Amino acid sequence: MNEVNKGFLIIIGGAEDKNGSSIILKQALRLLSEGERLVVLTTATEKPQETGENYRQTFQRLGIKQVEILNINTRNDADDEECCRIIQNSRCIFMTGGDQLRVTSILGGTRAGSEIIRLYKNGGVIMGTSAGASVMSSTMIVQGNDNEPARKCTLKMAPGLGLISGVIIDQHFDQRGRFGRLLCGVAENPGMLGLGIDEDTSITLFPDMHFEVTGTNSVTILDGKTIKSSNVSELKQNEILAITGVTVHVLPQGYGFDLKERKVLRLKNGS
Repeated sequence: MNEVNKGFLIIIGGAEDKNGSSIILKQALRLLSEGERLVVLTTATEKPQETGENYRQTFQRLGIKQVEILNINTRNDADDEECCRIIQNSRCIFMTGGDQLRVTSILGGTRAGSEIIRLYKNGGVIMGTSAGASVMSSTMIVQGNDNEPARKCTLKMAPGLGLISGVIIDQHFDQRGRFGRLLCGVAENPGMLGLGIDEDTSITLFPDMHFEVTGTNSVTILDGKTIKSSNVSELKQNEILAITGVTVHVLPQGYGFDLKERKVLRLKNGS
């Protein structure tokens, strides 16, 4: 987490409000200037036209006039000059939900993938919901057990897009009972922070590497640096995970977190 970033990440746990006050999606309006373009990237979803149009209407209702839908469906698309030009001419990329492995397998190592990273490093805004949230980290969860106790060797992980390092992001967190699988991820990678983001909840990561929580639910942070012991490396597979000393924070809106200092922040508007 020593990289210098100039942009913003808005990482959403999925099922965000699109029809009401939409306080999570409205954050894009705060960060974009008049006339700057937002691109809805639909690579993750099996319904790119329907999903893209829904988000276009939502963002335009919120006051963002320049909204474009970009469906990068193959690695050839991801190296296409026109697709890359659309990313280059945008200020904000919004990645929809769907399948996170589809995103990384299509964009990874391509011109479009590099342009998204460049946009972020040059001060742009990258937003992602559900699968679009998971792909932002260097290491992402692809598959694991929901609503079950933490068990060894049940978690499948893969490289993400690498917009942020040192964290593992999980989404739909409390609603799908994913504490156990994120705990396994942190046990296997104790130097990383596990970020479990609930539905209709987001974190906004600022250039100085602190984030603020927005939404109706909460963000769970698992800090593995304090782990005293675990059996995660023992030979017996599918065994219940034993772990001691992990630090857990649960933060609703009004709180934030400093990723560099690993410190909880109480924001001025907190209740």
